[in-house]
Amino acid sequence: MRKFLSELKARNSNPEGRRWIYLPYDQLSDAFGLLARESPERLGILLVENPQKAARRPYHRQKLAWILCHQRQFALEQAERGVAVDYRVGDYARLLPEREYVVARPAEWELRQELKGIDFVPHEGWLTTREQFLSLGNPPWRMDAFYRKVRQDTGILMVDGKPLGGKYSHDGENRKAWKGKPPAPRPPHYASGWLKLEVAELLGSHFQRHPGQLDLESIPLTLEEIEHYWQWVQKQCLPYFGPYEDAMSKDFPRLFHSGLSPLINLHRLPPRRVLGDVLKLELPLSCQEGFVRQLIGWREFVRHVHESTDGFRSLWPPSEQPSDGGWSTWSGQDWGGAPAGANPNVLKAEEDLPPAFWGQPSGLECLDTVVADVWREGWSHHITRLMILGNLATLLGYSPRQLADWFWVAYIDAFDWVVEPNVLAMATYATGELMTTKPYVSGAAYIQRMSDYCKTCRFKPALDCPITPLYWAFLARHRQLLEKNPRVAMILKNLDKRDQAADAQVLTNVRAVLKNGDQLRT
Repeated sequence: MRKFLSELKARNSNPEGRRWIYLPYDQLSDAFGLLARESPERLGILLVENPQKAARRPYHRQKLAWILCHQRQFALEQAERGVAVDYRVGDYARLLPEREYVVARPAEWELRQELKGIDFVPHEGWLTTREQFLSLGNPPWRMDAFYRKVRQDTGILMVDGKPLGGKYSHDGENRKAWKGKPPAPRPPHYASGWLKLEVAELLGSHFQRHPGQLDLESIPLTLEEIEHYWQWVQKQCLPYFGPYEDAMSKDFPRLFHSGLSPLINLHRLPPRRVLGDVLKLELPLSCQEGFVRQLIGWREFVRHVHESTDGFRSLWPPSEQPSDGGWSTWSGQDWGGAPAGANPNVLKAEEDLPPAFWGQPSGLECLDTVVADVWREGWSHHITRLMILGNLATLLGYSPRQLADWFWVAYIDAFDWVVEPNVLAMATYATGELMTTKPYVSGAAYIQRMSDYCKTCRFKPALDCPITPLYWAFLARHRQLLEKNPRVAMILKNLDKRDQAADAQVLTNVRAVLKNGDQLRT
């Protein structure tokens, strides 16, 4: 940190007579708030590195690198602008009382608890309002209704009060498997300068226990690098994003997904800027609408649900498990330090995550590929999250809370407000119909259709892949709960044609093998 502090000191301004702002690590932008409206010479910002918070969970090293690198880089940029920067290492509760600060409402429930007693001003980085969400009424809440409301209020992709193209969602056009064409782009890489290297040194000396590979060159850090990356996304990814957004590939894990989520969630690339740029692009409507729906639809919707339910705590009690994503169970070592989150569990799934989620091969090519991608990059796209990791965890009855915490520690874009609704509600159906209409589960046929994983797997989808009997075993054990659901009822009629005892035995066998850290065999 010595070089960083030296460089910051050389750029910094006199702190006297300033109006001070505390900026959380995920509000790193001068595109909104006081930093956008007032002269830099009148402002000061406090930025805090909290080692205890970084060590609270077994966070992926790449995730820690993203946050620390961007916070330090932002400090240098603001000092260069003339903003006085007070950069501290320590605990928020101890440091904030030293001055009177303006604090925008933190996105994270957990950070809001750590800053209790502080009056927050509105967080201007969001694209929708609480009033728009409240217009949905009482739960169950539905994203499509929220999305339509936002489109109607804003006029985004609307013509004469009607959706462009005649419908709000073009998701039905966006389900093509990728067969190698058009060519998938390779993400750009950026040099590892002194700032990245100094953060890597910190991680190596103080966070040795943390899992995951560190790839500094994959992080666009400076404003110029972020702009370059965004231009690359616009040219190489967005023109093909729509049709192939559900496709999965072993050799090209990102395909045409932008990978913008960590930059957007830190506000290094402001969502409003991204939205404005995308609306100006000449793109196929299915690509443009699909991207816009993720940005002003699902992302905003899950934030409102999380905040309105106090992180689901107003509806479900906290878990009794450590909030470490199953690290303690897997490693046999206590991690400790993380407060437990809400524990919705409509399907009563209680199994611990197996070693396969921590990199031990399972024998299932789809699971092993995606897990390896995650521990290499700290990221994978939304269908691998939903239909590989979430699907298999749900079929096998793994703890939704443990899976949510695993996503929280493993993904560079994961914060409580985004990961808990996505995993507890969408990926595992642990909250029932609160914000989704059905469990998102499938057998091997879907994975074969939408990916190339099966080509190199020891199991054959139509012959001996265990995922299909796991799917039917799931439906059988939850038949009573699901038969009232019109989206599932038709499928359940096929259960009586199955050998349900054989399916249940496959479930028992797979659980046992993976629990022991062994590989499934044909």
